Amino acid sequence: MSTDTPVAIAPEVDEHIAAAVTAAGGRLVDLDDAEVLVWLGGNDDFPTLPDAVRWVALRLAGIEAFIDAGIIDDRRQWTNASGFYAENVAEHALALLLAGLRRIPVAVRDGWDKGAIDPAVRSVHGSTVGIVGAGGIGRSLIPRLRACGAQVIAVNHSGRPVDGAERTVPADRVAEVWSQVDHVVIAAPSTAQTRHIVDADALAALPSHAWVVNVARGTLVDQAALLDAVRSGAIAGAALDVTDPEPPTPDDPILHEPGIIVTPHVANPSSGLTRTLAPWIAENLRRFRAGDELLSTVRPGSRW
Repeated sequence: MSTDTPVAIAPEVDEHIAAAVTAAGGRLVDLDDAEVLVWLGGNDDFPTLPDAVRWVALRLAGIEAFIDAGIIDDRRQWTNASGFYAENVAEHALALLLAGLRRIPVAVRDGWDKGAIDPAVRSVHGSTVGIVGAGGIGRSLIPRLRACGAQVIAVNHSGRPVDGAERTVPADRVAEVWSQVDHVVIAAPSTAQTRHIVDADALAALPSHAWVVNVARGTLVDQAALLDAVRSGAIAGAALDVTDPEPPTPDDPILHEPGIIVTPHVANPSSGLTRTLAPWIAENLRRFRAGDELLSTVRPGSRW
C-alpha cells in the first residue's frame, strides 16, 4: 500500500473531516483520483463513482433514500453514520422523556401553577420503557434509563438480545409491546415496514400515563392519531424531535398542543455534525488502510 490513501470529500470539503482524514493517513484529492469518497451531501446530487473508489462513507445514519434510489451497490464498501451520533440522540431522547414526565414545559409556560402541575408529575424510576429500533441509539439510551431506575424492553429487527434490556422482541411482534410498557422511545429507521408503526391501534394499547418520544423520523408516527390520543387523554403526552412533514407549518396543531413537546430536529445538531463525525471517519480510514473491518457497514437492501 502507498504511504497515503487518496480521499475525496464532497460535495464540499469540510475542515473537521479534512483534518481527520489527513491525520489518519489520507491525502485529499478530487473524486476522479480517489480511492475513498466521504460524501457529506444527500442522495439527490450523488455523483457517478469512478471504478477506483473502493469505499464510500456517508455522513447520515438514516440512509433509506440512498438505498431506495439504488445508489448503494456491491462493487465497493459503504458505511453510514449509524451509531456515530448515538450518544447525542440518546441524551436528547432521555431529556425529552424526563421533560414530559416532570412537566417542565408546562411549568415554563404556566409558571407556579402547583395545583395543576403537581399531581401530573411522574417519575421514570420504576417504569418500563420500550425502545423501538434498539440499534446504536437504543444501546446508548439503555444505560441512561437504567441509571434512572427504569427497565427496558427492546425491539429490533432480528430479536437478538440487546445488552441491558430486560427483554428483546423482534419487530414482527412489536404489537405485543405496547401494552407492556409505560413509555416508548422510537429510534428505528424510516422504511415501508416502519411507516406509522405508532398508529391508532398502538396508541390505544399504551397505558393512559404513557409518553411517546420520537427521535427517529416523523413518518414512524401517525401524527393525526397521536394528536387525537393526546387530546383525548388516551396517553399522557408526546415529545417529538422529528415531525411529518418537516418542518411543520406554523399552524400545524402538533406545535400548539399543550401535551406535545416539539424540538426542531436538534437531537444531533447539524451545526456540529461533521465535528462529531470526524473521529469516526479517521478510525474507519485507519481500518481501511490496514485491511480491517469497517465500522457501520451497509449493503444493498440493508434494513433495520
